[in-house]
Amino acid sequence: MAEIVRGPVSKARDARQRKLLFDPMPNRVEPCLALLASKPPAGDDWSYEVKWDGYRLAIHIDARTVRVLTRGGHDWTNRFPTIAGDALDLGLDSAILDGEAVVLDNRGASDFGALQQALGGRGGKRSAAGALLYAFDLLYLNGHDLRPLPCEERRKMLAGVIKPHTSIRFSEDVDADGDEFLAVACELGLEGIIAKRRDAPYRSGRGGEWRKIKCIQSEGFFIIGYEPSASALGGIGRLLLAAWKNNRLTYVGGVGTGFTDRSATALRKQLDALQIDKPALKLARKGVRWVSPSLVAEIDFRGWTTDQKLRHASYKVLRDVADAANVFRLDDL
Repeated sequence: MAEIVRGPVSKARDARQRKLLFDPMPNRVEPCLALLASKPPAGDDWSYEVKWDGYRLAIHIDARTVRVLTRGGHDWTNRFPTIAGDALDLGLDSAILDGEAVVLDNRGASDFGALQQALGGRGGKRSAAGALLYAFDLLYLNGHDLRPLPCEERRKMLAGVIKPHTSIRFSEDVDADGDEFLAVACELGLEGIIAKRRDAPYRSGRGGEWRKIKCIQSEGFFIIGYEPSASALGGIGRLLLAAWKNNRLTYVGGVGTGFTDRSATALRKQLDALQIDKPALKLARKGVRWVSPSLVAEIDFRGWTTDQKLRHASYKVLRDVADAANVFRLDDL
């Protein structure tokens, strides 16, 4: 299969031979999502990678054109011009690469805040010409749908098509015990690791073939209101947060730390523009200014209480509207 997909045509096809059947190229593929786990799965059936902290992107290459799609399906080709240009330079007739766009700090670790700043902040329109793409899967190549193939085989093909010294890099497997790798990742200040079943096909959604194990848990939650405070930064005493459960919003607690004066002041202005008279879900609280659940905050936290509320939560950053699909689902716990 790999030779058929990757090998160049060296001579004209003999008319007596059967025509090769080509798979139609999907216009968009819902991404495979990693299931949150408390510890790495063990055994030779699993491979391990660094968990990159950036924007999930799908790179579609077709007939010398390229599209860069976010996880939510937004076309951000013009916002990642270097990645788009280097994708064309791979010299592929058609392909879909799955990966994470990142900006690295001086230690070589992904820095989501720096990426968001490069893009002009939440809702910004700037391009991140210096961003890198760490590609970790190959879904389609030169007329063939690779999703039914084992993960290990797809990744071997991916490694074979990526060129050195470009903005597109291969997210390497780490040959180590999962627990030991997680410990090292946490010591280095990384977000965590990803474990993948070597023999699994590529399935959209959160089926468990991929697992994410975080050093500090961090997820996206809707802001549904805030408690004003004259003494707090930006006038925000506490944000009230919600997640999905059974396709409905459910309250998961609040967060009152992690703000800077600048971030809190900017957030307060956005929240005041979204005020509504009643909460977006059934919740009785006094002194709360309710807002439409359209802003998604990335929150660091240490775990969950028995009644599914956040423990030791800290505000991190606002997610962009193009990534708003990344709101935590309590069904995944």
